[in-house]
Amino acid sequence: MSREDHAMAEPLRIDFVSDVSCPWCAIGLASLEQALARLPDVPVELHFQPFELNPQLGREGEDAIGHLTAKYGISPGQARANGEAITRRGAELGFTFDLDKRRRVYNTFDAHRLLHWAGLEGADKQLMLKQVLLRAYFAEGQDMSDHAVLARLAAGTGLDGEQARAILASDAYAEDVRMHEQFFAAHGIQAVPSVILDRRLLVQGGQPPEVFEQAVRHAVATREQAQDAAAG
Repeated sequence: MSREDHAMAEPLRIDFVSDVSCPWCAIGLASLEQALARLPDVPVELHFQPFELNPQLGREGEDAIGHLTAKYGISPGQARANGEAITRRGAELGFTFDLDKRRRVYNTFDAHRLLHWAGLEGADKQLMLKQVLLRAYFAEGQDMSDHAVLARLAAGTGLDGEQARAILASDAYAEDVRMHEQFFAAHGIQAVPSVILDRRLLVQGGQPPEVFEQAVRHAVATREQAQDAAAG
């Protein structure tokens, strides 16, 4: 077995810490996926980790523009201009934002519980659900705290809709989500997206594909060096 084969005998773990109500997380995921498509020989194990931008929100949510102006101290005009810039950036990556439909900001804790369950069902299921939730919120303005909406979206990815409804009606996986949130917060993650490669390399923000591609290559090289040193 060559050094390269040995280095990638196990997939490269990528932890994508994010929230489904974060536009830069949608951009970051689209960018990361483009980077990984350029590296077909690098096997990857992608895990979505929870982060709540607005854990204090009730089920009714808040008006999006009002929320942004109050939270970031900007004017409604600035909030709309920022949204237009985000929309353009998304379009460059093939992700559609329709912020005229995204009129409210919602509590996303239950969406994270559903994503945790999807991860237990398989990494491909979790990725598909994450993509669907991001599109449903940012392109269609759907309510990310509504159990009926979440269960329907989960069923549309091939997950068991009845099980999704049962999970949402209970407190299933609530402790798991909070534990993961606390773990990453305790390790310095205060903003999203935060992308952690091989548990050692951190890339933050909705970076261009080239940045993620370089980071993946660096993570692979770092693993090779560590393995060489261990075999030393």
